[in-house]
Amino acid sequence: MPRFAAEPPQEALPYGRWEERLSEQFQRAVAALDSGSVELGEPEQIVWYPDRTWHGRTYVPATASTTNDYELFGYVRFLPAGQSAEPSELTCHVDFTEETAARNPDWQLDLCEEVIGAWRGHGGAVAAMTLVWGHPLVSGGRIATAELAGLTVDQCELISERFTLLAPDDYRHDLLEIKLFGGRGQELARESLYADGDGEDGRN
Repeated sequence: MPRFAAEPPQEALPYGRWEERLSEQFQRAVAALDSGSVELGEPEQIVWYPDRTWHGRTYVPATASTTNDYELFGYVRFLPAGQSAEPSELTCHVDFTEETAARNPDWQLDLCEEVIGAWRGHGGAVAAMTLVWGHPLVSGGRIATAELAGLTVDQCELISERFTLLAPDDYRHDLLEIKLFGGRGQELARESLYADGDGEDGRN
């Protein structure tokens, strides 16, 4: 299976004009979001997470609470800048959830995830390449890891208490588990992406 398939974060968290440009993409996607009969309310401050690059595209995830206590989550994807060009072909994917950390006091990690591609292995088995981003709800964390069948398939050092992972999931019935480690290598927290291990999405 692919391990450490994505480039580690290359830039600081978005700020200045670049943050404004990303925020415009996010806000357009929110405006176009079909929430059905759900009254989401107005988006509050956008929180950005570390970038990850895979297959030539860079992903910068984000979350934003709303005034009606929902959470918007998604990412801006783009072609990274070359030697003489700015980032281009920006697109944004956004969704929403009512499952927030405030409503789930038992969570140790506040996670969001989206499948962004696939990887085919032996015998036609397919892994869902999954972008996972979030922040710890416990203190002292230094590194977040993604583990599949007991094997570490990605890791990310926390940047301003935030992390982004990109890892294979749901491969031959094995499912991702996200772990948080402290500076001495001690495990501080762990969360599955699934509520009960049956493959049904149990988080954002």
